Amino acid sequence: MSRSSWLLAFLTAFALASPSAGVVTFSSGNLILHGVLYKPAGKGPFPAILYNHGSAPGMLSQEAFDQLGPLFAKQGWVFFAPWRRGQGLSADAGPYIEDEIRAVWKKDGVNAAATTMVRLLETDHLNDQLAGLTWLRKQNFVAKKQIAVMGNSFGGIETVLGAEKESYCAAVDASGGAESWALAPQLQSIMIRAVSNAKAPIFFFQEANDYDLRPSSVLADAMRKNGKVAEVKIYPAFGQDAQGGHSLTYMGSSVWANDVFRFLATYCKGN
Repeated sequence: MSRSSWLLAFLTAFALASPSAGVVTFSSGNLILHGVLYKPAGKGPFPAILYNHGSAPGMLSQEAFDQLGPLFAKQGWVFFAPWRRGQGLSADAGPYIEDEIRAVWKKDGVNAAATTMVRLLETDHLNDQLAGLTWLRKQNFVAKKQIAVMGNSFGGIETVLGAEKESYCAAVDASGGAESWALAPQLQSIMIRAVSNAKAPIFFFQEANDYDLRPSSVLADAMRKNGKVAEVKIYPAFGQDAQGGHSLTYMGSSVWANDVFRFLATYCKGN
């Protein structure tokens, strides 16, 4: 068994061992991808959140799902976390994005690596997110007009890119681009463009000790200048360093949960 096949088998078993968790399969172009699904009790239809994972290797993102899935299900939301190509349950579907970026950085430097990052997030990985959305919309337990999107780190970047392309009812960007912002003007440009064209209100949140707080303020300002609805919340420092702050999304959900569920209820529950 290959290393990626072993990882797929292991993470499938890990996800299935979690209370109320299920693993689903969906297509993105000619690729077969997998995702983790949590559902509230009952038949629905329920509002749903599509959660975009970050770029951390498999088990770290799975820990996020295991923290957040039950939280959303308890609040009456379907929680669907599609694994994009190269990670977690979709490890066999393509190269790991961090490996691709590091290889270019080593060969051609930071600017080329930033260009590669932006290209992958705008194409392959956005395609995987939207393929997951297509699958979610087909489920009879989902309220089709009450699908929101959320993500952390690279997943936060994906969240704003998705909100530009599709009619989510709301979006939550947690630390999207914080680690890469200063090194990648290309990233700043595409995120500003995306939020300026966003089809949904966006709630931005970070922690005071995150890598860079500019993404939330800059992107929210861009939205407001274009007549869009944006909210920003900077929470007190979390953990011991920038990485600790960057992990608030899944390590400290009690900090942000009330704000996020209020925002989602405001813009989704009435649809």
